Amino acid sequence: MLINADLHIHSPFSGGTSDKINLESIAEGARRKGLQVVATGDCLHPLWERHIKEYYHDGTIEVNGIHFILSVEVEDMHRVHHLLLFPDFDSVNQFKEMIEKRTDNMEHEGRPSLHMNGMEILDIAMECDALIGPAHAFTPWTSLYAYFDSVMDYYGKKPHFLELGLSADSNYADRIRELHSIPFLSNSDAHSPSPHRLGREFNRMEVEEVTWDAIKKAILNGGIKYNVGFPPEKGKYNRTACTSCYRQYDVKKAMKMGWRCRCGGVIKKGVRDRVEEIADQEVMHPSWRGKYIHILPLAEIIAVAINEEEHSSIVRKRWEEMTKESSEIEILLDIDMDEIKRASPPVVADAIEKFREGSIKIIPGGGGKYGEIVIK
Repeated sequence: MLINADLHIHSPFSGGTSDKINLESIAEGARRKGLQVVATGDCLHPLWERHIKEYYHDGTIEVNGIHFILSVEVEDMHRVHHLLLFPDFDSVNQFKEMIEKRTDNMEHEGRPSLHMNGMEILDIAMECDALIGPAHAFTPWTSLYAYFDSVMDYYGKKPHFLELGLSADSNYADRIRELHSIPFLSNSDAHSPSPHRLGREFNRMEVEEVTWDAIKKAILNGGIKYNVGFPPEKGKYNRTACTSCYRQYDVKKAMKMGWRCRCGGVIKKGVRDRVEEIADQEVMHPSWRGKYIHILPLAEIIAVAINEEEHSSIVRKRWEEMTKESSEIEILLDIDMDEIKRASPPVVADAIEKFREGSIKIIPGGGGKYGEIVIK
């Protein structure tokens, strides 16, 4: 069977997250989105761990039909972030015991900092039977490629996966030869269960059943049939730009300016330019890698179509009406267009059709500002 899985989210105990997050709200958001599997996020945090265990039975976590995988994002001594996926709480507890003397904030931070390097964290994760890979690997903040030129050199061996992040896709990553043997994950890194955050990126994978062993096998053995996520230009760090006024720069000009914008703000190198620096070949996908499908949140498509703010009540109403019978992912990717036209306002149906046809233009994002959709 094919399942949709978003394997990187956060709890209320990470910075910048919604205090309304709990497993029930995540499960409801996942159901409306069309996800069957979601990560718990922040499973090392004692209060969030206690909440997860309310739904933990016989080694599985299921809430209103949605399956959860234990996960956490950690920051290492070089500010590189890593995503870890655990089979069960025995694995989580073993990992906690092995790192507890190497962290100061695991008790109160959902995304803890470890006084360790990536190689040490990877070795411990493997000893605990957890899966590990660099989180949002190309983002210019807190990512591996932001500070280092090689995944293999940094870890000392191959990680289980690499998370692409919102400003990159497999066309970017597969220009780097060392990544051709590493599976890619596309995840939302959601800080709330809202429809424009949860599942904005996900993995469509083939499994025999929805279990840890089957999901692990799919990740490691070519079972990810599609990485589904933003067009890179939609990501907020795709282009080199000022982090204050968002003015975009040619990377050579930014270097001449000492990475300081004329407004006084810091210019941050964009993912596109960073990939161009470290790429060692043209795009070439390994035969086993699944296709990358570009997707945009339905709420955002609706907002542009009816010329309303994304968070407005009318956009929310239209989104809820459209997702009563079908999930958002089904509407965007799977349902026949004629059916959508019969059930949707014409202007919204027209926008969805243009999105599917690839005739939606995106003004690229950068410096922390998301790209903007323009319907042609």
